[in-house]
Amino acid sequence: MSSSPLSELPAIGFLAEMDASHREFLASFGKFVRPHDGESLIEEGKPQHNLYLILSGMLHVVSHAGGRNILVATLGSGDSLGEVNVFDPGTASASVIARSECLIWQISETELASLFEADPVVGIEFMKGLLRLEGKRIRAMNAKLADSEEKSALHSFWRPTA
Repeated sequence: MSSSPLSELPAIGFLAEMDASHREFLASFGKFVRPHDGESLIEEGKPQHNLYLILSGMLHVVSHAGGRNILVATLGSGDSLGEVNVFDPGTASASVIARSECLIWQISETELASLFEADPVVGIEFMKGLLRLEGKRIRAMNAKLADSEEKSALHSFWRPTA
């Protein structure tokens, strides 16, 4: 992966509502990486200390379960990953593999702490964007769980009793 700096991060994903001057300041932290098709960005089970914002390209999130790889998600421009491990360090729960040429902004937990110290206002805007994103993800997951529970209950209703 190679670096390719931009002067300003685009208004996408959790940065969509952030002021241009704040996105410009943010671009001076972290680094830009360009994984190639087939290259792993994150490896399941390995320590993970970075947050990523996909600027272009497509990636697959893959989990190894039961002796086979399961496609968990397909991510593209504006999607982000690694948020949980930046604030609650641990190992990656899945692998992330580039499926095209990509441009990704990467910031480590250490660089993020430096950002918060350098400009708390930008730090607050950054966190507000992340919290909005996480809120949307939690609501979507709750809806999926409720739908799954409803289908399971219906299935149980029609199951013959012995």
